[in-house]
Amino acid sequence: MNNNMEPTHRFVSRLTRKTLALILAGGRGTRLKNLTDWRAKPSVPFGGKFRIIDFPLSNCINSSIRQISVLTQYRSHSLIRHIQQGWSFLRGEFGEFVELMPAAQQRTDETWYEGTADAVVQNLNIIRSHRPEYILILAGDHIYKMDYGPMIAEHVEKKADMTVGCLEVPLEMAKSFGVMSVDDNGQIVRFAEKPAQPEPTPNDPENALASMGIYVFNADFLYKQLQIDANLPNSSHDFGKDIIPSIIKDYRVFAYRFRDVQKGEQPYWRDVGTVDAFWEANMELISVSPQLNLYDQTWPIWTHQQQLPPAKFVFDDENRRGMAVDSMVSGGCLISGSKISKSLLFSNVKLNSYSSLEEAIVLPDVNIGRHCRIKKVVIDKGVSIPPNTVIGENLEEDAKRFYVSEGGVVLVTPEMLEQKIHDAN
Repeated sequence: MNNNMEPTHRFVSRLTRKTLALILAGGRGTRLKNLTDWRAKPSVPFGGKFRIIDFPLSNCINSSIRQISVLTQYRSHSLIRHIQQGWSFLRGEFGEFVELMPAAQQRTDETWYEGTADAVVQNLNIIRSHRPEYILILAGDHIYKMDYGPMIAEHVEKKADMTVGCLEVPLEMAKSFGVMSVDDNGQIVRFAEKPAQPEPTPNDPENALASMGIYVFNADFLYKQLQIDANLPNSSHDFGKDIIPSIIKDYRVFAYRFRDVQKGEQPYWRDVGTVDAFWEANMELISVSPQLNLYDQTWPIWTHQQQLPPAKFVFDDENRRGMAVDSMVSGGCLISGSKISKSLLFSNVKLNSYSSLEEAIVLPDVNIGRHCRIKKVVIDKGVSIPPNTVIGENLEEDAKRFYVSEGGVVLVTPEMLEQKIHDAN
């Protein structure tokens, strides 16, 4: 380590080569309502061309962590297919991989994962076979860009047994997180999972220090603690509820603050776990200078990308002009004599003449008929909107057919329009 506590690149790269990343990607994400009827939350499309899982996966690759296991469970077909199509470029002969660990594959009783810790326990024999020195455990359902290397380096420098990635969040929001208190050296002295009354940070009574669901373990230490927890009959086998509270008194467990060292501020991080949060996070991307920079060539977000033609805008008549303003439009889209304003269109969206979209998030393969007026919506993949449809102008009427969120976002899925298109996507 150098004098200003910034880890050297060579030191970090040596540590990341010895690290196995486990991405917990089995959750449904029930607060996303019908968006997760046919897919797990990490498989939900985001940002015009990505899926949520691409962000932790890209963080690993960009952090030079190239041994990655993805633990899947709920409706995992689309997630597995996406990883097979988009993440098969790593070279096995160099010890690099993204491997899949579906639930009930390593047990004779076909038990699904009972908690985050149990998900790891069920795959311990595979994890041990990779012989990592450090294990990085990640949630597969958050949107952020993070270099995990400095976190692992700090974990080693402090001789920690476990390190928990954390960020400061408002007290009301902290009720949905694991909340910790730390001493002057950053060691965790108290930890409460989803407390009714979160403990604020000493320097800011309005915020609490919340777990990001990112953990670094010394591998042998993790194996030991998991085996202890697995034998406890009353444990829920969860890292936040069981593992962390049980070890903070007797072992070296530290908090690692998610900070931009150069700017001295907390970087972008979003839990897109509700329809409102999902809509807002996508809408942020169309602003002039979004906090999440998808055009950053120094930290690219990798994904499976279809080979599609460029977006096309046709007709320039007074009442039939194909145009988009303050919007993002992905490849394969055809905007025919219609107007898009403050919206984000994923690939292969067809918008027919005399229609308008405003504040709309439209997932792939959607067809919108003529003379439609649509505002403040999330339209799921594969939906076909009939001509003359109006959405977003009368929420009371919309609620009779669609899901309307607390924030007034209308969610439209194929099933709501009696369109049976799914096996899984």
